[in-house]
This record gives sequence, C-alpha cells and structure tokens, in this order.
Amino acid sequence: MNIGQASKASGVSAKMIRYYEQIGLLPQVVRTGSGYRAYTDADVHKLRFVRRARDLGFSLAEIADLLALWGDRSRKSADVKRVAQQHITQLRERMDELQQMVDTLQALVSSCAGDHRPDCPILADLAGSAGKSQPG
Repeated sequence: MNIGQASKASGVSAKMIRYYEQIGLLPQVVRTGSGYRAYTDADVHKLRFVRRARDLGFSLAEIADLLALWGDRSRKSADVKRVAQQHITQLRERMDELQQMVDTLQALVSSCAGDHRPDCPILADLAGSAGKSQPG
C-alpha cells in the first residue's frame, strides 16, 4: 500500500510517517521501481503502535525504547513496566506543574479588577514587574 493508504489505515499522517522514517524511529520502507514507498500490514501495525504510544504521551525516545522491547521476544516484562512507570512519574510531575500554573493564574485573575483602569496584575506578573510601570 502507498503512504496515503498506510496513513489512513494507521491514523498517522503521511507527514509524520515520513518524519518517523527520517529520524530512524521507523525503518525506511521498501520503494517501488518508480520510487514510491510500499507499506506492508506489519508497517501499518507498527505505525498504530507508535500512534497509540503518542496518544499516551510517550516521547519519541520512549517510543523507540518500547518499539525495541516490542520487537525483542526475549524481553522481560519488567523492562516494559519500568518504561511505563517512569512515564507515569513524568506525567504526574507535569500534572503538578499544570496545577501550579492554574493556581497562579487563578490568583492573578482574582486580583485583577477587570475594569476600565489600565493597571493589571496579570500583565505586571508576566512582565516580572509587579508594581512597575509599562514600557513606553
């Protein structure tokens, strides 16, 4: 199948398929005599794997590790679990960071009068100049 068909079957855009091949996440596929990429069902299966891993927020490096483990029949499930556990830890850290951002923005919004005056604690905080005048 061509790249468009592989894209449709896997849910991965043709642009991303080319990118994954370019960076070595996926091996270069066989090309036809006219130079078109020719994808197999196994290639599409691998693309679906990558898509699902991306949907779960794994980085490209983590996906490369998972692909290697997936292809290694002598792997230990503990190795796969370790990668997933590390990712959970990273996600929880990111959630904490996002919650801190929400809390900070909520405090700034609460302190903003939201009226006709130009003074705005939100802009002052973003400028790192709480209480300082705007650039002129």
